[in-house]
Amino acid sequence: MALGGNALLRRGEAMTAENQRKNVKIAAEAIAPLGSGHELIVTHGNGPQVGLLALQGAAYQKVETYPLDVLGAQTDGMIGYMVEQELGNILPFEQPFATILSMTEVDPKDPAFQNPSKPIGPLYSREEADLLATEKGWHFAPDGDSFRRVVPSPLPKRIFQIRPVRWLLEKGVIVICTGGGGIPTMYGEDGKLRGVEAVVDKDRASALMARELECDLFVMATDADAVCLDWGKPGAKRIRTAHPDALEAFDFAAGSMGPKVESAIEFARRTGKTAAIGALADIERITRGEAGTLVSTAHTGLTYYREA
Repeated sequence: MALGGNALLRRGEAMTAENQRKNVKIAAEAIAPLGSGHELIVTHGNGPQVGLLALQGAAYQKVETYPLDVLGAQTDGMIGYMVEQELGNILPFEQPFATILSMTEVDPKDPAFQNPSKPIGPLYSREEADLLATEKGWHFAPDGDSFRRVVPSPLPKRIFQIRPVRWLLEKGVIVICTGGGGIPTMYGEDGKLRGVEAVVDKDRASALMARELECDLFVMATDADAVCLDWGKPGAKRIRTAHPDALEAFDFAAGSMGPKVESAIEFARRTGKTAAIGALADIERITRGEAGTLVSTAHTGLTYYREA
């Protein structure tokens, strides 16, 4: 279960601990029913939280801002704590939880390092973005009528904590891991592993973990109830089922639905199992095949929901 950023902080919402707690509680109420009868792995985004810590760190000038890999580790611990606590307030006391700080290996030659594209942090006006770009050397990209900081987002090669996650699942533990796509790391020329100034896409890393753990179902929860063709236009159609080849014929926004669709296609092709994209509120129905967009090699072409 990959929780989108909206599960932790809604667009334009103040990035307070109270707001995050409120949204995590809503997410916990939606996914808690899956905790019985299933081995459950919960992953999550952390872009707003990492961006906020970077901004707060930059305001303290006596030491340099902590690098993104360290900030990623900090936010993963914070978010895992909240998810564990809110799920624990719903599920039976005997249900164990564990948050695993997951390190993700990336390729130092990945072209993403030359093309920062992953949005992190809050929204800024053009004037604020221009000032921060000048002062801190950050990169920004348009986001609706505002701007957000963008950083490199290399593809995940390997997640180092697969084995301990598997061991925990075998003992009935609900595992929270691969937060924010995992802590980005790579091997240097000396053969030593070190952190990287990047943010790995959460959905791509979650798909990798789901494949490695041989999950039966991979769900990406977002603020849309299904993948939509011609979104926002007259005649827009919501996809109900899709074969990976049919879905691949369409282009989706790189900053939002694109990585989810690509992750669903890759998971379905490599495993022969189902990947699903849909709304957090529909999670139980999605697991029963009654909601969301279901991507599988068992489907033919595309089918659509009947619009009212």
